[in-house]
Amino acid sequence: MELNQKVANFTLQTDEDKTVSLSDYAGSPVVLFFYPRADTPGCTIEACGFRDQFKKLQSAGAVVLGISRDTVKAQAKFKAKYDLPYTLLADSDEKLINRFGLIRDATMYGKPVKKVARTTYLIAPDGTLVHIFENVKPEGHAEEVLALLKDWKKSHKA
Repeated sequence: MELNQKVANFTLQTDEDKTVSLSDYAGSPVVLFFYPRADTPGCTIEACGFRDQFKKLQSAGAVVLGISRDTVKAQAKFKAKYDLPYTLLADSDEKLINRFGLIRDATMYGKPVKKVARTTYLIAPDGTLVHIFENVKPEGHAEEVLALLKDWKKSHKA
């Protein structure tokens, strides 16, 4: 994914087992955050941060979408457990995660594993990629995204 390029449309299942596409949100900025696994410590901190900033993100006009390779059922359970007010998308076959190039080699308990790199994308209302947050630290990330979104909106007033 390159900055200032259009993000290709995609379609995934939501935590409510409905089909949505990126194009469904045309006209709104989209915060697309990829996380490794539902209901794990870092992912919970990150997801709850977006929950706690959700009203402010919404006031700024943004749509928030969380994506992991979890199943629809796991996403629904995660959403319910932490009262997450935004949509979670299931990419269990990793098609979108691979399209974004987010699978990384890592080591867990001394064994090599493939994990999803915690990364957030800010997509403009016209579908253009505005910003990429790489190597995201879960604590304070939602506030960082909100600040960038507000700055971006100020500089892109019509």
